[in-house]
Amino acid sequence: MVNAYILVRLIPGLESSAMSQMRVIPGVKDVITVFGRWDAIVQVESKTIPALSRMVIGQIRGIQGVQATETLVAAEL
Repeated sequence: MVNAYILVRLIPGLESSAMSQMRVIPGVKDVITVFGRWDAIVQVESKTIPALSRMVIGQIRGIQGVQATETLVAAEL
């Protein structure tokens, strides 16, 4: 399994709707509101890196209100 954290910048006024839509995407484990440069952190799990890429590009970035994302893939040392 691939675990990742996606930093999300949201468009003002569309935060609530965008976060609700992200919560129902298969593989999304948690959506957390934060303050700072990013507006939310989305914890996700996927079977492969290509599946993670499809989730980010095809689903999360396609939500109205999502302005930008940055994906951090978790690693075990």
